[in-house]
Amino acid sequence: MDIREITGVADIILTGAAEKPDAEILVFEGRRITWAEMRERAARVANALTADGIGPRDRVAYLDKNGVEYFELAFGCSFIKAVAVAVNWRLAPPEMSYIINDAEATVLVIHEEFAGQLAAFEADLTHTTRIVVIGSHDTHVSYDEWRDAQSSACDPLPPAGDDVSMQLYTSGTTGLPKGAQLTNDNFRALFSVVEWQMDADTRNMAVMPLFHIAGSGWALFGMGSGATTIMTREFDPVAALKLIEDEKVTHAIFVPAILQFFLMVPSDGIDLTSMELIVYGASPITQDVLVKSMEQFGCEYMQVYGLTETTGVVTQLDPADHDPGGPRENLLRSAGKPVGGVEVRIVDSDTGDELPDGEVGEVWIRTAQNMLGYWNMPEETAKSMPGDGWFLSGDAAYMQDGYLYIHDRVKDMIISGGENVYPAEVENALMGHEGIADVAVIGVPDDKWGEVGKALVIPVPDSGVTEGGILAFARERLAGFKCPKSVDFVEAIPRNPSGKILKRELRDPFWEGRERRVN
Repeated sequence: MDIREITGVADIILTGAAEKPDAEILVFEGRRITWAEMRERAARVANALTADGIGPRDRVAYLDKNGVEYFELAFGCSFIKAVAVAVNWRLAPPEMSYIINDAEATVLVIHEEFAGQLAAFEADLTHTTRIVVIGSHDTHVSYDEWRDAQSSACDPLPPAGDDVSMQLYTSGTTGLPKGAQLTNDNFRALFSVVEWQMDADTRNMAVMPLFHIAGSGWALFGMGSGATTIMTREFDPVAALKLIEDEKVTHAIFVPAILQFFLMVPSDGIDLTSMELIVYGASPITQDVLVKSMEQFGCEYMQVYGLTETTGVVTQLDPADHDPGGPRENLLRSAGKPVGGVEVRIVDSDTGDELPDGEVGEVWIRTAQNMLGYWNMPEETAKSMPGDGWFLSGDAAYMQDGYLYIHDRVKDMIISGGENVYPAEVENALMGHEGIADVAVIGVPDDKWGEVGKALVIPVPDSGVTEGGILAFARERLAGFKCPKSVDFVEAIPRNPSGKILKRELRDPFWEGRERRVN
């Protein structure tokens, strides 16, 4: 299969089933699904959706951990030009129902594991007329029964480039989640420019949650290349390492936190030599973790930067630029160069002026991968997509010699005494302390400086690390105005599924009772 010839999500399964019907498309918990089987199941799902009144542009919600049914539903929706909406299963019931209602989903497919959540929010659903349960349920039809009651004969509707094939909700670190509408043209643009060296012999691991572009987008890219996808229901570091050995995995995408977990669990005796490429991104990584991970797997590494709204990757740090201890070592701090067909500029958010190399501003992106817009949110769409094809990322960064260096989220910036402080820079510096296992830096109110930095630290057990020691360590590595003024020791740091720290959740207690979250 030539992924550059894939014009939409439906093409992936139609082409694969025609070219290699008996080959494996998916390996999941001991089940081995062929391309022909997936094509047949997708057709039955399409017919079941049609029987429930689903047609073009209608939304269908999926609420489960990673499972075979997601792809049956995604391909089935694409056959009838409906839109698959994966719901974050880690949310609380009111948040789940918000997304289902916001999407105006007529059909909800949900796993029996979430029966308790369903009971809590079912009465609040405003558009849903059919609930299908993967497993069994006292009230609602089982997924297998619902699907298998239909014929496998289905003629997919001709796809159009502007058909919305998937609606993924932003992680919601600020405000309510927004539904990013991703079209066939968005995926076609991604498939045509990214070079992840996959083909029919690739064994591609998918451990990221499918409601995230690094989960579903990564898996679909592999399938579009003809690869076999090796998927886990949820991430377990020891099980994942063993699965790499057992299934001879060659490619994977991980967030830095996962690479760190791999370093913390026993891996002696596990054969990881099948690995050819690890792609990583979504949050900052320390050089120590990266270098040790490269030693652990011994394969090529590639860093990527992108967003849900850009259908994933827009910049890439190639394997050749991963040069620990060499002349290109400084590039390890970079997110790489824009991939083909992508323009990136750094803009002063106040003036709208493009900034020169080395100056920090907001990342603006222009590419055919940019989403159609946020579902039913024209004002939010207009803020993020002001015109002329540009998308405003909300990320702070600078360019240097064609390479992008991410600093932080613009919204997370601390303004202390008139100086801009980017928490990610401070966090990276503090992670060099041998007594710090994890850290998040936030801005808290200060009568003198307006805001000052506070470090929330998970200490290494029995390290004896102290607040004074951490502050002295920071002063040795950072300008005075960048150093946190206090340290709180915590047991956990909340992160969203893509590994990003939930800064608002950490800041809220310190800003309680204040009308504004700046000082």
